[in-house]
Amino acid sequence: CRRRGGTNSFRDRRPTTLNLQIMMTRRQFSTSMPSLVTGSVALPGCSQEPAADGYEATAERTWQLGSVSELSGAALGQALVRYATLAPSSHNTQCWKFALDGSGRSITVLPDLTRRCPVVDPDDHHVFVSLGCATENLVQAALAHGLKGEALFDPAGDAVRVTLEATQAQATPLFKAIPLRQCTRGDYDGKPLSGEELALLQRAGSSDTVRLLLLTDRPAMEQTLDFMIQGNTAQLADAAFVRELKAWIRFNGADAVRTGDGLYSVTSGNPNIPSWIGDLAFRWLLTAKGENDKVARQMRSSAGVAVFVGQTADRSHWIEVGRCYERFALQATALGIRNAFLNQPVELAALRPTFAAALGLGAQRPDLVVRFGRGPAMPRSLRRPVEAVLV
Repeated sequence: CRRRGGTNSFRDRRPTTLNLQIMMTRRQFSTSMPSLVTGSVALPGCSQEPAADGYEATAERTWQLGSVSELSGAALGQALVRYATLAPSSHNTQCWKFALDGSGRSITVLPDLTRRCPVVDPDDHHVFVSLGCATENLVQAALAHGLKGEALFDPAGDAVRVTLEATQAQATPLFKAIPLRQCTRGDYDGKPLSGEELALLQRAGSSDTVRLLLLTDRPAMEQTLDFMIQGNTAQLADAAFVRELKAWIRFNGADAVRTGDGLYSVTSGNPNIPSWIGDLAFRWLLTAKGENDKVARQMRSSAGVAVFVGQTADRSHWIEVGRCYERFALQATALGIRNAFLNQPVELAALRPTFAAALGLGAQRPDLVVRFGRGPAMPRSLRRPVEAVLV
């Protein structure tokens, strides 16, 4: 895989010498890159990963969850943490840590600020939303195993303490959806959802302190798309943003398996390629036009857009936003509906107030923007092992 000479030479380092068709998505390659080198997706001499150590086998192990009905104490706590780690996080940074109470009566979810993204997330908004997603998974899994979880945010420690009390076990449809949920970054079928489906999503994604806006009419979706394109163009013009994004992209399965995190390009429909080729392609071909065309196509293939709005812009409410989003995502998964983040309008502080005004939110901060619809599944992302996130 290290060949650089012959017909696959990159010595002159000019993009015009390559027969590449790579459109970069906002957080990874686009869903269509038909070839890396003329006539071939894989480079000659690049062998496939061994089955036992390859990405597909690792992903299958990551998302296969066995029964924990006979577990107790620390073993049960670790099993619940594993469910929690299957939650989404910005750039798949997995910016969380977990502390088990020796008595088995609580689990604490803490931020791992060594895995934060200061350019795209300067106030750690996405970090605490991610903690909320993990907390919701933990609560759903605990209930399925006869424990009622009550989550309380501790502002002094910036942590969520989930207390556990015995209750009747209930494996809800949301719990059953945990090993099936994914952020699906492909195209959807463009067909509308039923009123009943929208009502279920609305109920799952709302709470007393989080408002969910479901935008399904095309004019409102096009208006949202305009803000996405503005945000995307500004972000791609920011060299620091591009560097930070690239740091979390895994261009091949070996790197993805080694780190257990980040955005593996194959999960968005692209081939497994050596890192040095990915590095060249990324620097050359990440363009606002290509990205904006991709965002427009994906938005127009969606059934609608969900905007999550916390009552107050603070960490406690960001965690609640994450919990509401995760319930929304799990409910969507249970219904066979896909979803993916398109957060450009809420990530730029200069654009966010204008976007909020267009939505009629006044001074409230829109927290998340998510497109949804039906479409095919994509390859799964990976997670670090439980022992890597325990403190």
